[in-house]
Amino acid sequence: MLRWGILSTAKIGVKDVIPAILRSDNSVVTAIASRNLSRAEEVAAQFGVPHAFGSYDELLASDEIDAVYIPLITSDHAHWSIEAANAGKHVLCEKPISLNAEEIHAIILAADRNKVTVAEAVMITYHPQWLKVRSLIAEGAIGTLTHVQGSFTYFNDDADNMRNDPKKGGGALLDIGIYPVAATRFATGLEPKQVMSDIRFDPKFGTDTHSINRIAFEGFELSMYVSTQMALRQSMVFHGDKGWIEMSAPFNAGKYGEDSVTLHNQGRSDVHTFRFPDINQYTHQVEAFARHIKGEAQPEGVKVLSLESSLHNQCVIDALFEAGKSGGWVDVPKGKKN
Repeated sequence: MLRWGILSTAKIGVKDVIPAILRSDNSVVTAIASRNLSRAEEVAAQFGVPHAFGSYDELLASDEIDAVYIPLITSDHAHWSIEAANAGKHVLCEKPISLNAEEIHAIILAADRNKVTVAEAVMITYHPQWLKVRSLIAEGAIGTLTHVQGSFTYFNDDADNMRNDPKKGGGALLDIGIYPVAATRFATGLEPKQVMSDIRFDPKFGTDTHSINRIAFEGFELSMYVSTQMALRQSMVFHGDKGWIEMSAPFNAGKYGEDSVTLHNQGRSDVHTFRFPDINQYTHQVEAFARHIKGEAQPEGVKVLSLESSLHNQCVIDALFEAGKSGGWVDVPKGKKN
């Protein structure tokens, strides 16, 4: 069993990832750390975790831990990913793993230097619905892909929430812009070339609360909008010359809708829906990560997301911010590591 330490008692860890680890068949939660020891002890007791620490450094120094999961605020992700790598721990860090591409270069160097695996927790790439979309596109089920549409929105105007604090990595593009970008790259195996963006900023918070984005790939374009001040919605549509694919809940399957992929032909007379009931993409992610660490074979199509892939995603987000300032098309950097 891969022994996990949880770095903080953040909501996503307590609500989604710790239960996912406990449901997995190859991992166990051994320790939880918080800057507040009593809070760490409270969560440890809740899940029957044997060790609780009152600092992150104490957890990283423990011999009881093989890997750490990091659900801290975005501005802390790169720092603690590097600290964990330097402590010889494997790392699964919540997305986005950094504030910009330069920080990912530093994480790659730390992972390579310490011979550990550091991965960004883009959980959608482990969900079988996305493996299905990728295979449908590859086998030509929709013909030649011409256009992709994506959206991800929620409403949050809480001044105390980190998503509304630019210093902590708040804002729509950093928080959720990665999803349509990473999903399109994953499904097609292709890389963005240029981007254009119209970004709106909240005058009170200073975060980007809404953006409309065009991302040009070779042969097709992704058009996406993301927002932190719109009603809940998420969608992904892949449109080709012979058909199109639509997903009910591409990113938070089970929360925004059912886990399903619908394939339409040209005339819509032939519609086929693929359903994936009782899937926990967080558990799939944890199990894939543990298999990778132990050198075990993965199910067909499953692969732990590399830091190089995360770097490519972040280069797109960085370019979108630049395009929002310039008002024109901006080239996406290659994203190669130093």
